[in-house]
Amino acid sequence: MKSLPDFGRARVLVVGDVMLDRYWFGDVHRISPEAPVPVLKVNRVDERPGGAANVARNIAALGAHATLLSVVGKDEGGDRLEGLLRQHDNLNALLHRDDSISTIIKLRAVARHQQLLRIDFETPPSHEVLHAALNDFKSLLPLADVVILSDYGKGGLAHIAQMIRMAREAGKPVLVDPKGEDYARYRGAAILTPNRSEFREVAGKWRDEAELEAKAQRLRRDLELDALLITRSEEGMSLYREDGVHHEATYTREVFDVSGAGDTVIATLAVMLASGADMVQAMRVANRAAGIVVGKLGTAVVTRKEIEGSMQKDDEAGKAGA
Repeated sequence: MKSLPDFGRARVLVVGDVMLDRYWFGDVHRISPEAPVPVLKVNRVDERPGGAANVARNIAALGAHATLLSVVGKDEGGDRLEGLLRQHDNLNALLHRDDSISTIIKLRAVARHQQLLRIDFETPPSHEVLHAALNDFKSLLPLADVVILSDYGKGGLAHIAQMIRMAREAGKPVLVDPKGEDYARYRGAAILTPNRSEFREVAGKWRDEAELEAKAQRLRRDLELDALLITRSEEGMSLYREDGVHHEATYTREVFDVSGAGDTVIATLAVMLASGADMVQAMRVANRAAGIVVGKLGTAVVTRKEIEGSMQKDDEAGKAGA
């Protein structure tokens, strides 16, 4: 692909588990006298939208329009997350407030780019709030070109099978970032995007590429998927469709942090599809975006300008080597 399509008219509906990623950055110079653990002297605190919220902000960073539907608590974390999302252009966040839960927070302690500890705060949302979110999902469907269901296994997608059916009936392709071992609830999605480890949990180990392809195609057929995209870290990505497998080698130059890379992949994939690209083209650009985002620390976004710059460098390198 020589150039990217116009992202300005692409509309993506994102539904799933949102969280607040909170970082404590500092230095470690001694071990605690109370226990054999490092003492982190915090000198900076950073907060970023995580989970499905990170997917939505990746879509907005590319210049497309994102609508985010999720559930948070009636607490400081929910207020902070909503405030962070309002800072992003082209992002409309519809966050249902549930006073029976705490907003999911992932607190990371980091020293010299190394994560020392992660602390999670989470409780599943109530049935009543999830039902209200399902009604909103139905009303938002006509406004979307593509739907992303971002499943982090936190309880926000209890009605995911029904959402997939509703989206299919509305003619909207559904992309799912899966979690856990039960993939039956994702039946009928257009694309499933597990990483290598997640796919191994479901399909078991494989000896070679032929066995991997056989397992992937079997799962794709069993779940009635249009495609299965497996992200394979340093091995790139593989897209399995009825017409065979399409593989892309990794574009990664230097890896700092892989957290949130899957969010960038599915966001870029959705924006490309919503902009008229085919699946293979969308995978290639998503693979490039993943190679860029893992070079950043923490949950991060990739812009259209960064992808175009990466493509231009490859073109120039190709011409120089010709």
